[in-house]
Amino acid sequence: MSWVAIEVNTAPESRGRLGAWLVQHTGHAIEERDDGTLVAYAGTTEAAGMLDRALRGFAESPLTVVHRVLPEVDWSTSWRDGIIVRQFGRLTLAPTWLADSAGAGPRVILDPETAFGSGEHGSTRAALTLLDRHVKLKDRVLDLGSGSGILSIAAVTLGAAWAVGVEVDEESVPVAERNAEHNGVADQVQFIHGDAADVAPLFAPVDLVLSNILRVVNVALLPEIIAALRPGGVAIFSGMEESEEALFRPELAAAGVTVGAEARDAGGWAVAARR
Repeated sequence: MSWVAIEVNTAPESRGRLGAWLVQHTGHAIEERDDGTLVAYAGTTEAAGMLDRALRGFAESPLTVVHRVLPEVDWSTSWRDGIIVRQFGRLTLAPTWLADSAGAGPRVILDPETAFGSGEHGSTRAALTLLDRHVKLKDRVLDLGSGSGILSIAAVTLGAAWAVGVEVDEESVPVAERNAEHNGVADQVQFIHGDAADVAPLFAPVDLVLSNILRVVNVALLPEIIAALRPGGVAIFSGMEESEEALFRPELAAAGVTVGAEARDAGGWAVAARR
């Protein structure tokens, strides 16, 4: 299947709203480039055209939209390329075909398949680094944009009582469930297909929120994330590039949370904030 990239340029003040709309209407994560271009993806040229027309009807500011057909890739196997065993503090992360190399101690054996979250992206690795530092025994954890389930599974592996993963991409949910089963934590994690803004209040209060999404979506979800935390609870925000730090820190300050540790990995940036 040939995917189509839909590249959207609009005024800076409109990007957050358009980014959240694109995530909701495509069911997939989007990319925000350094120049502010938002990139969404559609499975066919027809779907790209429908998304384009709906987007233009939604937008309140002038925008430019460019469609680009991507080369065909066999995603059923290509997702394995370059995945290795990695260490994040106490936690070892390994793919199933390298499980024998994972060693002793807390570990997550993962097959991300086509779901986001293999540990090979800087934003996910930065989130895992902060998760190891902040998760405590018996914590209640909410994982927004759970993808392959990597952060939820890692949280309970490191001692959390339970974790709930929320994912807008319906196809990611069975992948995450298989990974939880394979790691022996299926009774401690639950994965839900839905909108994080709607689901988060249902599980509040929690001790730890993980939000490995995109900056524009993290900003849009800030009120729900803070409201879901118990007093003193911690939110770990990731899914952002280092260049976005200067844009996101003021949002945290305006929300009245206390910014703490941060982590950087291969251009990805994550930050922990306490209510």
